[in-house]
Amino acid sequence: MVVVKRRSDALTQPRYSRDDVTTLSDKQNEPQWLCEARRAAWDVYEQTPMPHMEEEWRRTDYRSIRWQEADVMISANGVGEEVVPAKNREPLVGDTQGGLLVFVDGKVVHHEVAPELTEQGVIFTDLNTAIQEHSELVQANLGKAVQAEMGKFAALHAALWQNGVFVYVPRNKVAELPLHVVIYNTKEGASLLHNLVVVEENAQGTVQVDYASAEAEKHSAYFGGTELIVGDAANLRYVSLQEWNRETYDFSHQRAIVGRDANLDWVIGNMGSRLTKAFIEVDIVGKGSNARVSGFFFADKNQFFDLDTQQNHNAPLTTSDLLFKGAAKDNARTLWQGMIKSLPKMQKIDGYQVCRNLVLSDDARMDGIPGLEIEADDVICSHAATFGTLEEQPIFYLMSRGIERPHAQLMLISGFFDELLQRIPFEKVRERLTEEIEAKIVG
Repeated sequence: MVVVKRRSDALTQPRYSRDDVTTLSDKQNEPQWLCEARRAAWDVYEQTPMPHMEEEWRRTDYRSIRWQEADVMISANGVGEEVVPAKNREPLVGDTQGGLLVFVDGKVVHHEVAPELTEQGVIFTDLNTAIQEHSELVQANLGKAVQAEMGKFAALHAALWQNGVFVYVPRNKVAELPLHVVIYNTKEGASLLHNLVVVEENAQGTVQVDYASAEAEKHSAYFGGTELIVGDAANLRYVSLQEWNRETYDFSHQRAIVGRDANLDWVIGNMGSRLTKAFIEVDIVGKGSNARVSGFFFADKNQFFDLDTQQNHNAPLTTSDLLFKGAAKDNARTLWQGMIKSLPKMQKIDGYQVCRNLVLSDDARMDGIPGLEIEADDVICSHAATFGTLEEQPIFYLMSRGIERPHAQLMLISGFFDELLQRIPFEKVRERLTEEIEAKIVG
């Protein structure tokens, strides 16, 4: 006999408690300051209702998630890095990299750092190790960009994150070789990892983070947090590629703070998951700084991507440049909500924001909502969202030259994404995204 559970009887939120917070802190032998921070975040979590009709959530229905499956904490079962697909472990540039940190089911299974980086004082390790060995550095930066007060899932993450990565590039140092992080899950359930990247004054670094998981039948949840702290006159290139399986619900807060005369080049690729709700924010806090964000997304079948971006100009003489390009086919849905904000008297700012969308089937739906909130009068700010479909005439032309329809479509879609791909300074990342386009069109 099959028992159908009524919607009113289904779990409406994860089954965690304050005891879980205490148990986690005790298990990891955490310092007092972190224990207190976790408990404070749990208080925020308990006081914050589950997202429902708030402006940033009212177009996103995540209630299809089966919490009885998705909230079970993933635990490592002894497998190693050999289970991670080769493409996720490839170096970002050339054949070498400055470091590789691989998590499988939340456990560190591989860690290496180039000696030349270690000699410069560069720190590249998992966050739990960093807390034990570099407690003051972590304490000074953890929670600076992403706070529990940012929302229900941000508070849950702040209270119960399990591990993550800590990257630190000291003042006046250049980490020339890229640092690579792989987060891979073989099991269903919940995972909470935190990425903390700190590039101090006049320093430079490149970081790539890959998210992926094996195919599964049960639901999973990822509650993620990413903090990028870019010091004065510093330069950070950060690449994030997400390829969760089709039963994963991704809830993440990603925020960068960019100092005076600093530069941030942020590349985001969103290809996987059942549902993604990502808050992506850049806080430009120093005069003369620049932030560029390039986003790629492609949804098919029943995927739903909700990408919420914000560019905050909190200093004069600053620039931000955000370009997102996405496509959707089958029954997929995407939503991009963007905002450029400036504080009063923040003059001479230049903010650009655009999301271009390609709708590839009658049943797919794509929404774009750009926004400006400008409180200064000497600015250059522009925003746009565009939508289009594939035209039959160029497809017919290519087919008349002997090209099969799927490959003709692929050529045109690749051309649509080319503007975005040319902004990405890493050939292998461009190749990865191009392969993803081909997989979703040709199979």
